[in-house]
Parts: sequence; structure tokens; C-alpha cells
Amino acid sequence: MKAIRGATTVACDCAEEVRGAVAELLINIKKVNNLADGQIICIMFSNTADIRSYYPAKAAREAGFSDVALYSSLEPIIEGSLEKCIRVMMLVESDDPVKHIYLRGAKVLRKDLTAVVNIALDGPAGSGKSTISRLIAKKMNILCLDTGAMYRACALKCVREGVAVTDERAVAGIMQNLNLKVEYCGGVQKTLLDGDDVSGEIRKNEISMLASTVSVLDCVRSKMVELQREIAKSTSCILDGRDIGSNVLPDARFKFFLTASPEVRAKRRYSELKNKGFVVDFEELKSEIIKRDEQDANRKNAPLKMADDAVLVDSSDMSVEEVAAFIQNKIQEKI
Repeated sequence: MKAIRGATTVACDCAEEVRGAVAELLINIKKVNNLADGQIICIMFSNTADIRSYYPAKAAREAGFSDVALYSSLEPIIEGSLEKCIRVMMLVESDDPVKHIYLRGAKVLRKDLTAVVNIALDGPAGSGKSTISRLIAKKMNILCLDTGAMYRACALKCVREGVAVTDERAVAGIMQNLNLKVEYCGGVQKTLLDGDDVSGEIRKNEISMLASTVSVLDCVRSKMVELQREIAKSTSCILDGRDIGSNVLPDARFKFFLTASPEVRAKRRYSELKNKGFVVDFEELKSEIIKRDEQDANRKNAPLKMADDAVLVDSSDMSVEEVAAFIQNKIQEKI
């Protein structure tokens, strides 16, 4: 059993306001958490003493929540507390992570949950950016934006239009009217191209190969940055790359630069490949990492760069869990 918390406010103490606010809150909780009627065990309400016109529990019954136990209580008068506020705790049977909902004026109670949170995580190859991004996104229940999927969708669009991914002029024309969206549902990113869910199709090997080619085009890079910024405006998300904090999301509130010594990154890569059965040379791996660092830092497009206001995280002597905890703690300090 899990508890989902929420709160909302009403503009005035009248039955119509209470009905509307309670219905909006409960429907949002149910929708965002993908709850079926049978999963809801009971709903407990409390409201501030300045709301006396209507019981929130009665409003819940009228909103269609008639097959669950409902409880209502009146909060004591506390000086300085949020006025005309209705709080709720919903007990549910669910194995999925829950998302708490705070609406209207009650958003001020939980800015950590209601504000759009953008996290930029940059760093050199092999520093563990993708692993850390996925872990933090799961812990915070936010979108880990798979930018690679977006480039794959561009390649798929070119295939559907019969355009060669090396024909920059033709690709630029496609980019002008590209209908590409990213949705975050139940902890999973869905990639929609022209309204179709292409999340599976873009993982085909031939599409991945074409994506590698099309991604170097300036017109594609420019369009993807534009879309990533649009997504970040309305969706809490974490993006990892080389220039997220310095270029893609320069206004992101939370910026981190994850690194580790070439020696450590080479050891990690060496262990990973050895466990997969590959025969590799450690010194060669280390040399390749150093060379990649230099290339990424000096490339013309999207060079590896630490934003001036980013927090440096050296993971050389840290585990994945320790890095994620450090970053989360830094975020909490700012919220």
C-alpha cells in the first residue's frame, strides 16, 4: 500500500468552489498515477477552518469517487498557514512510483514537486552521464530526455520521405515542418513522429546508423536544440551531453559537470568490455579516451564545455549511487 499526497485551494468558501477544486485534484491524482478505481483504498481529507460551506468528502462522492472509504477533518487555526486549503491523502494498492499533486495556490507548499525542474549534466565520454541521468530521473520521477531518440526520429523521417541523410539541403527542408514530440508516460519516454509512436521502430539498427550520419548536420542539430528547449519549458527533465548547461539549456537552474580521470574511465570501460567477453587492451583504451576528450573539447559544433555556474563532480572515487546522492542533495539545497 502507498500513500499519495496532494493539496489545492479555493478562491472563496462556497460549495461550487469546493466541488470544482476537489474534483480537479482527485482526477489529476488518478490520471497522473495511472490508477484504476479498484486500486484506491480510501481518501482522507483535511481542510483549513476558513472552509465550512461544503465537505470535501461529499464533493468527492459527487466527482465519482463513490466506491471508496472517505474521511474528512477540520484543521485547527494556525497563524500564517495557507488559507482556504484542502489537503488529501489517498491510500492505494500500487507497485509503481507515486506522484504527489499540488494545484492552484497549494503549489507553494511543495515547490520541489510543482516547479519545472531542468537538470543539465555534462561531461566527457565514459564519465557515466547516461547511467547517472537515468538513476536521478527514476529517483525524482522526472523525464530523462533521450536526445538520441530524437535524432533517430529525424533519420526515420528522412527514410519515410525518401531523402538521403547526406543531402543537407533536402534534410533542412524536412526539419522546417518536422512534427516530432516526446511524451513521458508512466516513467517511460515515448517518441511521436507525425502522431505515431515510433519508440520501437527507431531502435532498428539501420535507423541507428542513419541517425549517426544525420546528427552531424547543422540544420538537424539546430532543430533538435529548439525542440529540447521547448520540452524543458514545460516538463521537468534531465539532459546529459557535452554542452547542455553552456548551450542547450543555459538557463537551467541545476547544472553539473561529471568527470573522472582518464585512468578511472579507462578502467571502467575495460571492466565493462571484459565482462561482455571482449579482448581489449587497457593502455589503448586509455589513449582513446584522452584523444576523445581532446576532440570533444575542440570540435566546432557542440564542444565539450563546463558551464560557468555548473557544479563540478569528480566521480573518480565515488560509486554510481554516491554520485546520484550528491547531485540530488545539491538540488535539494537549492529548492
